[in-house]
Amino acid sequence: MENKLIKDLLLGFIKIHILYHASIEPIYGSEFQNELKRHGYDISFGTLYPVFHRLEREGYLKSFKEKVNGKIRKYYSITDSGFEILTEAKAKMNELVSELNEK
Repeated sequence: MENKLIKDLLLGFIKIHILYHASIEPIYGSEFQNELKRHGYDISFGTLYPVFHRLEREGYLKSFKEKVNGKIRKYYSITDSGFEILTEAKAKMNELVSELNEK
């Protein structure tokens, strides 16, 4: 069983990952789940969608729906507030990575 602290840290990384990709282009659940798998994260839709919804509720993402192959798909893109948070998170992460690599 994974340590709770590790799970909390990974969830933070996933949120930053979501904001990063949503800053490049609109993203949606199943496509993004595959992106996370590519990076070694195994996250269920039951975990992923609440993260999307919370980031949207907090004003960091906005969503829109589009019909694709006869089905409605919900896309998420970053807001100005989300971009500000992403910029700050990137700076903090770069600082931490630099410090961790000092030794």
